[in-house]
Amino acid sequence: DNRGRRFGGVLSSLLGQRFVIRELSGWGHFFIFFGFLVLTIGTIETFGMGIHHEFAYWKIFGRGLTGLLYLLQDFFSVAVLIAILVGVYRRYIMKPMRLESDNTKSTNLEAGFILLLIWALIVLLLAERGVEYHLALQDPSRFFPEWAFVSIAVSGPFAGLPESALHNLLSVFWWAHTLVILVFLIYIPRSKHLHLLGAIPNIFFQRHHPYGQLSTMNLEDESVETYGVSQIEQFTWKQLLDLYACTECGRCAENCPATLTGKPLNPKLTIHHLKEHLMERGKILLTQQAGHDEASTDAAEDGGGNKLIGDTCITDELWSCTACGNCMEHCPVLIEHVDKYVDMRRYLVLMESNFPTEAGTAFRNWESNSNPWGFGSATRGEWAEGLNVPTVSENPEFEYLFYVGCAGSFDARSKNITASVVKLLQAAGVSVAILGADEKCCGETARRMGNEYLFQMMAAELVEILNGAGVKKIITTCPHCFNTLKNEYPAFGGSWQVVHHSELLAELVRSGRLQPAADIGGKLVFHDSCFLGRYNDVYDEPRNVLKSIPGLKVAEMDRHADKSFCCGAGGGRMWMEEMLGDMKINEARTDQALDKKPDMIGVCCPYCTTMLEDGLKSRNMEENVKVFDIAELLARSVKTE
Repeated sequence: DNRGRRFGGVLSSLLGQRFVIRELSGWGHFFIFFGFLVLTIGTIETFGMGIHHEFAYWKIFGRGLTGLLYLLQDFFSVAVLIAILVGVYRRYIMKPMRLESDNTKSTNLEAGFILLLIWALIVLLLAERGVEYHLALQDPSRFFPEWAFVSIAVSGPFAGLPESALHNLLSVFWWAHTLVILVFLIYIPRSKHLHLLGAIPNIFFQRHHPYGQLSTMNLEDESVETYGVSQIEQFTWKQLLDLYACTECGRCAENCPATLTGKPLNPKLTIHHLKEHLMERGKILLTQQAGHDEASTDAAEDGGGNKLIGDTCITDELWSCTACGNCMEHCPVLIEHVDKYVDMRRYLVLMESNFPTEAGTAFRNWESNSNPWGFGSATRGEWAEGLNVPTVSENPEFEYLFYVGCAGSFDARSKNITASVVKLLQAAGVSVAILGADEKCCGETARRMGNEYLFQMMAAELVEILNGAGVKKIITTCPHCFNTLKNEYPAFGGSWQVVHHSELLAELVRSGRLQPAADIGGKLVFHDSCFLGRYNDVYDEPRNVLKSIPGLKVAEMDRHADKSFCCGAGGGRMWMEEMLGDMKINEARTDQALDKKPDMIGVCCPYCTTMLEDGLKSRNMEENVKVFDIAELLARSVKTE
């Protein structure tokens, strides 16, 4: 589907290198890539000369166009050589963390060999051109453009040589150049440069469904014997194509909160290990099909060599993922990491009941009371006492349903955020209603923890309730609820307009229905929620709300917007104790905030509120720095009853 959009995506990603140059180091790849394109045009001429010695571009395209081509080739030759020198410096001198691997020494040798091949191609091409220049000086029937300034500049060693010697040198350089190209072509499929073949189709087949939408399992298919993924061939063809596209650039690891805090998870290594496992499995299956080896047949039936879960991917690796999406956001070839972790979690949960103890407690609480704490479901609407907010039965003509969510209903800290939102909506004259005790959990966290069965039960129940109440528009304070109701519930019959409270509040301020007046002094750093920002591209709205408050100085952390660092609560980690690694993720994020010397940390998510407040307590800073949702600050500035 969307073929025009897909071809456009390939062109912008490939020719525009738009994902690559997001990082400064990507410009080296930019010049090497375009150098290859331009120099390959010259390589075609070189091959043509080998077949027919009189073959030359100037005879086909004319002197002017050929001169321009030689000028471009010379420019990119220099650019590629400089980029290679920078690459050598980064890999062997700077040694950034993201370039590390299981066997960094072996990886560096491979990278060095590739850089050497590229260097040889450039040097040999310039040597060929230098010889051609002096042949053209001796033979007026030959053409060599004066625009090829680099080729001419390096041709000095060949000056004064007889024509026969020049022809011999040209043959030597031609064969050396050609052999290097052929070695490269053989080496590519056996190296990390396999991405040259895998990246383009992977970008073409990129997801066009919402970023925050996981695949839906058909739990009613009686022919299915296993759920989730426990063998490599159970991944979809697109998930396997991801593995061939990986450039091993390490941008995913460089932005992964689990990796950066010392957890057993490194998304770059996950993809690399899965690719190796896929190739091993493929060899076994091919041997089996050829009927050559009984042992291979047994191994194939057994899953092939190492197990996918336990050997290739250890369970601690799978449970360390916070589903923050930072890996996918910064992958230049659009690999989808999170879906693979969730699919393997699904197998562990649904087929083996293998999950952390705390996860089991949360599952039971969801099943019995539709909230992870296990509070009685009948008390879900008690937060609204004294706020004069109507239920859907009391205000059947409501415009917005306020879907409060579990945190906003039961968590003592989050109830204040919920109350602030209600007061602001009332002050703006927004017609709103709640479900009260009839509200149920949306199941987002259960799904990302791998319990698809529980999620689908909860989704079916909530869709029936919301549709039965005649809901058309929903507002929610939790980005996790927001993402699931907006992007995942349409697959289960839920088609509503879903907005996050930051979006609605920003619009109410912009339209003048809410007018911040009271001055709130102090410096605030804003923390982006992963599920609001990266998953749904809501970055400006919460900032616009904060900037509208008089006296409030809004600052940014070093990691903000699409590079924002996770609070550590996503992917079900809110309900699992963080025992592994060098530091807790929420403490790392708190430190990043404290580096800016703020008075306040602004948030847009109840999970983030909890995690950052805990982080401040761990640093004994809870009295000096406070965490506020944007609704709380806006409510303090706007005149509300």
